[in-house]
Parts: sequence; structure tokens; C-alpha cells
Amino acid sequence: MDNPKNSLLLLDNDSMCAVGNGTYKIDSISLDEAKSIIEVFGDVGVCCCYSDRTIDRVLTEYLNIEIDKFHYGEIFHMEPGQSAIVFKRYITPSETQPVITTEDGIEAKKIQNIYVYCEYINKLT
Repeated sequence: MDNPKNSLLLLDNDSMCAVGNGTYKIDSISLDEAKSIIEVFGDVGVCCCYSDRTIDRVLTEYLNIEIDKFHYGEIFHMEPGQSAIVFKRYITPSETQPVITTEDGIEAKKIQNIYVYCEYINKLT
């Protein structure tokens, strides 16, 4: 990646320390909007700073984004003018507990529902 300060950061709940001190503009965005923004930054650079690698699955399987060109980097503080998309997990207990059999033949019980939503962050100062 030529200049990580120009790259779009992809964050999760656990990597929010990357934002650091400053003034920010934060907007809720849809997954489709997140996909469009990531595609625009594809040529400039995308830096994955999240610790939850299941975000890779969200990007590839649900948003159909090729992540093989993305840089995986350490969490660093955002620079003024830099943008980030935060993939936040929202977890609720399951109201039903169906039991399924996994591909390995093991019984598994559903205990929670996991949802993902996005925020778009611009660091102003």
C-alpha cells in the first residue's frame, strides 16, 4: 500500500481505539452503501484493522467484495481527512433454541442472533 494515511480503514467493535482524539462526522450507512464506498477506495487502498476475522466473511460472502488486494494492518490512529467504515456487531439472545447437526455430525444449539450494521466515520480534525 503506497500511503496508508490515504486508505479507507475497515474497523469493528474492538478496533474503535483507532479513531483516537479529534472531531468526527459519523453517519449510519447500509451494507450496500458500505460496499459502494469500499469499491471506490479499492484503487486508493483499503486497510483492514479489525480483529474479528468474521468480517472477512461479511465482505466476501454477503457484500461480494474481493478482499485479496486489501492490506491487513495494525490499528493506528486515524489522520484528519481519513475515513473508516465500522462493521458493528449487534447480538441478541435467540428466542428459540433449535438444535441442528453440523457437517461434522455434532449437535449444535442456537443461543444468539448476530446482526451487523455499519457506520461511516470521517475524521475532521
